[in-house]
Amino acid sequence: MNDHERATHWDDIYRQKQDDVSWFEAEPIRSLALVDRCDLSRDAAVIDVGGGRSRFVEGVLDRGFHDVTVLDLSAVALEDTRARLGDRAAHVRFRVGDVTRFEPTERYALWHDRAVFHFLASAGEREAYARVLEQAVPPGGHVILATFAPDGPERCSGLPALRYDGEALARALGPVVHLVEEIRHEHRTPAGKVQPFTFARFVRRAVG
Repeated sequence: MNDHERATHWDDIYRQKQDDVSWFEAEPIRSLALVDRCDLSRDAAVIDVGGGRSRFVEGVLDRGFHDVTVLDLSAVALEDTRARLGDRAAHVRFRVGDVTRFEPTERYALWHDRAVFHFLASAGEREAYARVLEQAVPPGGHVILATFAPDGPERCSGLPALRYDGEALARALGPVVHLVEEIRHEHRTPAGKVQPFTFARFVRRAVG
């Protein structure tokens, strides 16, 4: 798919479904628990990559963060989130785009991605993602990634998905990150299916 086709694919999914998409979480408990372990200043800049309609943004706003960016391919999903947040949307920057081509305008103390990285099927896409992450997160910054676990689904939303444990994610991202911890979580979809996930927390390394 090219950029336009990918954006159209996700816009169509969000138009057709509300909270019954397979990845929906009423509360992103595991992600937010990992955020709490990062022990960040509430002035820290946070980005949610592929945030879409996720409730993660409410979770970080509730914790007092006020410099928050949500990046997603789907303008439809971001407009839904903006409307859901109401006045709180004033504390959030909404960016429509592909993370592999994202040009950050600031540096983020926390990069969060639940269920984007596992859709990057080519080595070129994964390398581009790692380059953007290196630009966006300074040394000492924190990275939280959640992907399908090694025994997770091989497809999702009509697309192939790769599967990782924490060490495989660390290898994919390269020397710019150090794996701190990983958690296995069995996500139950709104349809009742179980999807094993790997949640991994990294610290950005200084390299070169």
